[in-house]
Amino acid sequence: MPQSTQIQVSRRSYPLVLFVLLVLITIVLGISPHDRADWLLENALMLGGVAILVATSRSFPLSKVSYTLIFAFLCLHSVGAHYTYALVPYHDWLEALGAAPAAEGRNHYDRFVHLCYGLLLAYPVREVFVRVADAKGFWGYYLPLDVVMATSMLYELIEWGAAEFFGGDLGVAYLGSQGDPWDAQKDMALAALGAIVAVLVTAAINWHFQQDFARAWAESLRVKHREPLGEISLARNLEARER
Repeated sequence: MPQSTQIQVSRRSYPLVLFVLLVLITIVLGISPHDRADWLLENALMLGGVAILVATSRSFPLSKVSYTLIFAFLCLHSVGAHYTYALVPYHDWLEALGAAPAAEGRNHYDRFVHLCYGLLLAYPVREVFVRVADAKGFWGYYLPLDVVMATSMLYELIEWGAAEFFGGDLGVAYLGSQGDPWDAQKDMALAALGAIVAVLVTAAINWHFQQDFARAWAESLRVKHREPLGEISLARNLEARER
């Protein structure tokens, strides 16, 4: 088999392997979760995201790097959904591994996953911007960070709305604030931090290997259209329409 054909087969089979693994992990962690209602609620968004990836796998396949990063994040999320984020027993896991357990107190697993949201998903978002919007230079790094921050904020609003709608123990379990009034702000800050690290690492790698890195960066910040938009653009469109 020619090498190019082997690469194509590998690109097609790799996402399938990850998908099967994710399904198996979800099934296993779906057995006797701590709170069945919360498990279903937590996995609703994940199901929608996976459905989009499956639907676009042929017309817009991502790189192995992006699929791997997404898979890693979804695995972390599946663990949180099984136990509910506030009750993940990572203290016990650390102790079983012979590591000194962290100080008892607030369960920080949700904070870790919010950090990983930016750290693991900023690159796949960047790949979409580069390939669809042809983002170059500065914008190829800023826009992924912007999207991670915006979607992190949107998720906090969804959490708030779901907690208000469902109320009771389900609302508390899904919100996962554990009594911290600044929980949403801290979660968003950690997601932003993770994304900043991801784009900086990506930029450093590209700076090392991409020959025209500096030129592309400078070109992306050059003003392409010196004439203002707003009312000037509107007036021009109205004039063209009247002709």
